[in-house]
Amino acid sequence: MEFFLIILLLISIIGLSNFINHFLPYIPVPLIQIVLGVSLAALPVGIHVELEPELFFVLFIAPLLFYDGKNVSRHELWKLRKPILMLALGLVFLTVLVIGYLIHWLIPSIPLSAAFALAAILSPTDVVAVGAISSRVKIPKTITHILEGEGLMNDASGLVAFKFAVAATVTGVFSLAEASVSFIWIALGGFLGGALLAYLIIQLKVYIRRLGMEDVTLHMLIQLLTPFVIFYVIEHFHLSGILSVVAAGIVHGIFKDREQSPAIQLQVVSKSTWTMVIFILNGLVFVLLGLQIPSVSKEIFESPLFNNYQVIIYIFIITAALLILRWLWIYLAWWIGWFMKEEKLTKPSLRYVAITTIAGVRGAVTLAGAFTIPYFLANGDVFPQRALIIFIAAGVILVTLVLASMVLPLLAKTDKGKTEEAKEDMENLAKLRSAESAINTLRELTTDENRSASVSIIANYNQIRNQLLFVSDEEAARLDFIETTTRMKVLDVESAVIEKLKFNNEIDRESLYLIEEHIHRMRVAVTNRTIYRGLLIWTVLKRGYYNLLRLIIHQKHDSIKKRILKGNKVVKLKVEMARAAIKYLRQTMTAENEIVNVKLIGEYNDMIVKFKLANNLTDSRHYMSVQRELRDKAFQAERDEIQRLYESGEITLEITREMRRHINIREAYWMEETSIHSH
Repeated sequence: MEFFLIILLLISIIGLSNFINHFLPYIPVPLIQIVLGVSLAALPVGIHVELEPELFFVLFIAPLLFYDGKNVSRHELWKLRKPILMLALGLVFLTVLVIGYLIHWLIPSIPLSAAFALAAILSPTDVVAVGAISSRVKIPKTITHILEGEGLMNDASGLVAFKFAVAATVTGVFSLAEASVSFIWIALGGFLGGALLAYLIIQLKVYIRRLGMEDVTLHMLIQLLTPFVIFYVIEHFHLSGILSVVAAGIVHGIFKDREQSPAIQLQVVSKSTWTMVIFILNGLVFVLLGLQIPSVSKEIFESPLFNNYQVIIYIFIITAALLILRWLWIYLAWWIGWFMKEEKLTKPSLRYVAITTIAGVRGAVTLAGAFTIPYFLANGDVFPQRALIIFIAAGVILVTLVLASMVLPLLAKTDKGKTEEAKEDMENLAKLRSAESAINTLRELTTDENRSASVSIIANYNQIRNQLLFVSDEEAARLDFIETTTRMKVLDVESAVIEKLKFNNEIDRESLYLIEEHIHRMRVAVTNRTIYRGLLIWTVLKRGYYNLLRLIIHQKHDSIKKRILKGNKVVKLKVEMARAAIKYLRQTMTAENEIVNVKLIGEYNDMIVKFKLANNLTDSRHYMSVQRELRDKAFQAERDEIQRLYESGEITLEITREMRRHINIREAYWMEETSIHSH
């Protein structure tokens, strides 16, 4: 029961970290989770979590690498295989040698093999961090794909090298020739074995589907178990379980792209489920890091063998060495790739080299690997400096995370600047993206039952979107002229409908007077927007007055009943006129006037719906309820998009707050308007 409560507490902390990051997106989520973990460990509740090394690998590494392999761009991975391998293999092995000797030289109490193990576990970069960096900083697509491929492959190469180094430390036996042959055998065997097992599991799912079992839950359960089963089976044969889950992920990604309609629902569920699983696993790793920091720090700081400041200096020296070595190798790898005439691989600028160097944040894989270091050697002795190795690994993770969160925004600012023009561009971007997000959300939610309400709201957002797409004064003036001209022509069409009815004696004199007065008011409104606003206010007040009369006297007086009947006739005439206007707008639509015509069609459609609902209280309330629900979803889509733009660094905090304020004002206005109409 106690262990279950601890798990619930840790998951709650992960959720809290996401909540905090929503308001402080410039602070990386892993840093927040580490701080929360440290805070939890500092509380006098006696929480202590220990995991067996093998269990830690299976529980965290297997699903993380499987997910990365499943979502990597395989086409780009193959096309850019040369520079990726230079980074994922060349840089990893160079890091093991150079940083390993540096660690042993700095801290002689760490044996050379253990120093190699620490260097190996520090070599992989965090794929999640690479994705976050590519969304915040304008990096060419080719370079982004190289970083993603490196982040995936160096996890495998770094962890394989780490296991060899740990095994050499534990057994005290190491042969470079035997290790090289074993590495090739273990790596190839693990990769091919993982691919084969993944293929067999996929065929099993296909067979189950042919039996008529389309249960998404069953297929999703098989997919979730896949990385754990494959990792365990391959490791049982003493091959690389790490590479096996990478291969399994790639194979699943290939078959996912080829699957047809029966698997669409599974793909949707799979994406949502894996997003949650990976978020929880990544979060657990960093929360556990935070939980371990106080005890590990205490063990190090209280040991008479180490000077506290000296240990911290070790962390900074090792971090600096990692970054310098990475900077040199990235620059060299790019140059070699350039000499090899790699397609679309251009000579890098110093700024891009700096960005990709700082982007080499150490994360979950580094920490998970560090926790798997055994406590004892084969002869029963304690593993040398295990606590110090974990402390240094945790320190490097913290330093690289903090450094990336501080330096990368500064490097990104050179593209954005702080000019008024850049601010205006950000505002327009935020407005446009939020409107498009709302439109896309409404289209996904549109059904036959709510189509009228949805089209009405989409028309409003389309108007906002179209205004933002044509922001120049000349274009705005041109569209305004087209709109004025088109509105006048549409009013002529409406007048023609009335003239036809008048000619055929199908309209009474009073209705004719009311309609002609309406058309006259609209002509004035088109040519003079100020007068139009006054007329609009007068119309609303007059409508409210008649509604009040109807409410007070309950339609008992004949004069009021006649007025209502006359109003119903006028409404029917206006609906007929609106349909004629829509027909004209569709027939005369061209590329030049499409934006204006679509806008007017939306207005007339909305008018028809409101006219139809005006005299049916039940339908009207249902319509307003449906529209209110859709509006709520649209406003939330806007807020989500604004938050995403802020988290990706495309807009500033000031613009984010301003956009949220505008959304809140529009939402409050909409709620007030619907409240008035519903009563």
